[in-house]
Amino acid sequence: MIAVRSILRAWACILSGRRPVLSVEMTNVCPLHCPGCYAYDPAHLTATTLRQLGDRSGPELVAGVLDLVERLRPLHVSLVGGDPLVRLRELDQLLPELSRRGLNVQLVTSAFRPIPEPWACIPNLDIAVSVDGLRAEHDLRRAPATYERILRHIAGHQVTVHCTITAPMLERDGYLEEFVAFWSANANTRRVWMSIFTPQRGATHAEIPSPAQREQAVRELLRLRERYPRLDMRRGAIEAFRHPPASPAKCVFARVSHVVSSDLATRVTPCQFGGDPDCSRCGCLASVGMAAMADHRLPGGLRAGALFEISHAIGERRLPH
Repeated sequence: MIAVRSILRAWACILSGRRPVLSVEMTNVCPLHCPGCYAYDPAHLTATTLRQLGDRSGPELVAGVLDLVERLRPLHVSLVGGDPLVRLRELDQLLPELSRRGLNVQLVTSAFRPIPEPWACIPNLDIAVSVDGLRAEHDLRRAPATYERILRHIAGHQVTVHCTITAPMLERDGYLEEFVAFWSANANTRRVWMSIFTPQRGATHAEIPSPAQREQAVRELLRLRERYPRLDMRRGAIEAFRHPPASPAKCVFARVSHVVSSDLATRVTPCQFGGDPDCSRCGCLASVGMAAMADHRLPGGLRAGALFEISHAIGERRLPH
């Protein structure tokens, strides 16, 4: 019933001419320089790059995010970057206020600095910590957000550990299981999520899994979800990695999301990756998760996706552009 209520709330939001998901790149600052980061890809924004775009801080940032929430009235807010923990003082004000308004909030961070203890008591807050594989590879890619720091900085919290699967991870047998087993055994891990690296169209670099590796990842995730309950991914979502939405126009997640960059004005389109993402190689967990949700059968046999299309057709003209 919870899934049905969530679906109906989202579709009612769309019907009223709003997008349920607001994603805010709340800063263009990050202490990391991770290979393959989509936010800093030159193709992410049309006329500039994230590091060159304007940035807000202090009361101006807090007021700007709350203004977006007031105008767009989403159900879910994702705070990304850069790394939002760069704006720690602003988050101390924003997170309780967003929770007070009844919003579900996801904060995506590298955990390069300690996560404040009081945040563990904020209702409807999900802290997602990005971890790029096992310790040796992660620490090389993501210093100063090393395993040692992450393990120390998430103490006292229940976090979502999110890993993006890349081609090098799939070159060693058992790599994904070792990762899932390690984080599943950690007392501060609420759940583990896995995406597959998504390139821009025409990209050829070493992060990109081959079609055979992609199929390998799907088979491995299907096996691991049965063994490790904290790998909290629906079977339908994992299987959807095999046939991701053909374009942003066919992607439910792209169509229900409003993504703004660090100046709080520049739209990121056609989806959170910006630029010209290669949808045939999309590995976005939210995209495949929404695709699986669209296939969900409501009472009476109606596909949730059919309800979405009806709601979207009615509400589209009123959506902010």
